[in-house]
Amino acid sequence: MSQTLSGAAVVAHGGGPTQVINASLAGVIEERRRCPEITALYGARHGIVGVLADDFLDLDQQDAELVARIARTPGSALGSCRRKVTSADFERILAVFRAHNVRYFFYNGGNDSMDTALRMARLAAETGYELRVIGIPKTIDNDLAETDHCPGYGSAARFIACALRDIGADIRELPARVTVVEVMGRNAGWLVAATALARQEAEDAPHLIYVPEHPISAEQFLADVDAVYRRLGQAVIAVCEGQTDDKGEPFGADMVAADGFQHRLTGNLAHVLAQLINKRLKLRARSEKPGLLGRSSMAFLSETDYQEALMCGREAVRAAVAGFTDVMVTLVREPGESYRAATGLAPLEKVANAERRLPLGWVHPSGHDVMPEFLGYAAPLAGEIQPRPRLRQVSVPASLATP
Repeated sequence: MSQTLSGAAVVAHGGGPTQVINASLAGVIEERRRCPEITALYGARHGIVGVLADDFLDLDQQDAELVARIARTPGSALGSCRRKVTSADFERILAVFRAHNVRYFFYNGGNDSMDTALRMARLAAETGYELRVIGIPKTIDNDLAETDHCPGYGSAARFIACALRDIGADIRELPARVTVVEVMGRNAGWLVAATALARQEAEDAPHLIYVPEHPISAEQFLADVDAVYRRLGQAVIAVCEGQTDDKGEPFGADMVAADGFQHRLTGNLAHVLAQLINKRLKLRARSEKPGLLGRSSMAFLSETDYQEALMCGREAVRAAVAGFTDVMVTLVREPGESYRAATGLAPLEKVANAERRLPLGWVHPSGHDVMPEFLGYAAPLAGEIQPRPRLRQVSVPASLATP
């Protein structure tokens, strides 16, 4: 493995943005300035689509103060895409890289993006073109293999926990209602499980949490809701968008069109479940779907998430310059009572298209909650969730008899 390689670098984003994807970009830009081996740094506009179109931004022309500000903004400063790359596309990408003498490729994305990075690295090796390919992890779903957690997850977890805290306060003070909140996450329950961080007291919302790793029948779902409502006179339910019933079906919800990677999701699961509650239990129920707010609201940025995303961008450049390729930067939780994480590297072939789901041991045996082990895992990533202050319940003695 040669240590010195001179040439330009390209950084690109793939898939859905997060609150901290631009922090990783800033890490790449900052670290590149310390590496004379990298002769230029280009940002692909709209990910692989920009590479195919030979459409790049010159990131060396961005001043440090601007980069620092962009690092704390949501969305992708470069633009992203969900394009499924074909064999012809890979040939075109390699031709573009040759034309610009690109020797370093940093791809910031999730499962499918790591597959694209791996295939790009293999093509370059097969054709004898020296190209160092480094994956930078990113996904609010937190489902990338080989890493303790993913940049983007902590901030999204913080948002959804605060959202459930506040919805719970609304429902608590105007009871006799049921609310079903649909949480992003596709096939993995990491994000919906994080709604448990909203609780400060035993009866706080969410009262029921459903993860796709544990299918649930419609009858059991209704029985769970009925039991909570009878006990509390209200119910707040958190359900992952990928939740299925015991037959593997989405409770009759509509399936939206597949994206470029053939991923299909329900478009109205929470609404369908709320309607089921209305019809079968005769309770007043409505649905909420924060959707993109969960990955784009900077008001709920986790500082830990931000710092780790920045760290991953920097480490990607360091690893490439040191001679590594065909790897993804990982986050490694260090042992000890206080939370600390370091970076590591994992082979792309172990990450590409792999899906890391919530361990069943972290799902409560009831099937509608999580275990304390999960809370210990997620709490330091999201940061402290401030409780809603409540009035002291000091009652004034009644002066009149009850009519």
